[in-house]
Order: sequence, then structure tokens, then C-alpha cells
Amino acid sequence: APAARLAGRIVRTPLLRHRLLDERTSATVLVKPEPLQRTGSFKFRGASNAIARLRESGRDGDVATHSSGNHGAALALAARLDGRTAHVVMPANSSRLKIAAVREYGGQIHFCAPTNEARAAELQKLVAAGMIPLHPYDNADIIAGQGTAALELQQAVPALEQVITPIGGGGLISGTAIATRTWGVAVYGVEPEGAADTVASLQRGAIVD
Repeated sequence: APAARLAGRIVRTPLLRHRLLDERTSATVLVKPEPLQRTGSFKFRGASNAIARLRESGRDGDVATHSSGNHGAALALAARLDGRTAHVVMPANSSRLKIAAVREYGGQIHFCAPTNEARAAELQKLVAAGMIPLHPYDNADIIAGQGTAALELQQAVPALEQVITPIGGGGLISGTAIATRTWGVAVYGVEPEGAADTVASLQRGAIVD
């Protein structure tokens, strides 16, 4: 359903292949370059799906989220294209380029201290003011939209055996797992050693911040 909803709204990104990757892995390695997606990341998929779902359900009004950059920029553009404004809570130490991108796409920025607690508190103020919250990854419509990248991959490569997906907040890996679970495809999530909170959470059996 998200794939049909987003047809014509998102870029169906190509697949890239490099001889050295194939040689070093003794496999056929295909890379899906989501930086070619609108706003520069896969985040536009989820943001567009979430905004479209609001429109389908007749929910008007501005939206609010928190982001260090990519989701904020994606939601800013998706909201603007639907005649809304996205209000984005961003840590004060966010990348200047990402701050500029959110503004360029039409988002209104609300700065906060660089902690999860500060993000949540500032977002709650916006929700209390009547804005619709769209969490960057703990949101079913965001997750479903991110899963369209894996769906495109499977459609292009029916013999797909493995998908390797980065883990940040968890929206992309969740959407990928949902989209691929009926195909018998192995899904691997990867994250930086210095920020491996998902690995730590699975090992502990509880969420590690």
C-alpha cells in the first residue's frame, strides 16, 4: 500500500554494482543509493507516507517532530508539498548544513539542548499547541514508508538472498524486516561500534539508550 501511495512522489532509486565489492565478497553485491532520494535520504519515503496517510484520513494541520537533520528535512518537504508546515525540534549542536536544509525545504526549527529528554520536552510543547506529532521512527506509517526501499530491491532482484541495512533509530531496519519477511531473505542490521545501542539492547533484553 505505501508503494502504491508513493508512486510518483518518491525517486525509485537505482541499483549500483562495483567489481571490487563482488571480488572481495565472492558475491554479487548491489547497493541501493538512497542519497539519490529526494532530500538526500530514505527518510523522505517514510515522511511522505505519513503525510499522505494524514491527508487520506482528513487530518489537517501542521506537523511536529524531532530530528538531527535527515528526517526533519524530509518531513519539511513532504509537509510543504501537502500545504502544511513541519515544525522540527533540533539539537542546538546539529550540523549547520542540516539546519540549512530543513529551512530550505520549508521547515520551522525549534532548537533544544542535545539530549533525548530535551527533544521530547520541546516536542511535547508543540503537540500541546495543536500540532500533529510524527516521530522519526516510532511510527507505523514512517516504518511502512521506509520499507518501500526493500520492496523495490526485491522487485528488481527476485533472487535476492540477503539485505544489509544500517540501524539508526530503527525505522529503516523495521520497514525492511516487514517488507522482506515473506520472501525468505536474511536481513542484517549494522551500526557503528561506538553507537551500537541496538546490539546492546538485544544482548541485555531491554532498550539501552
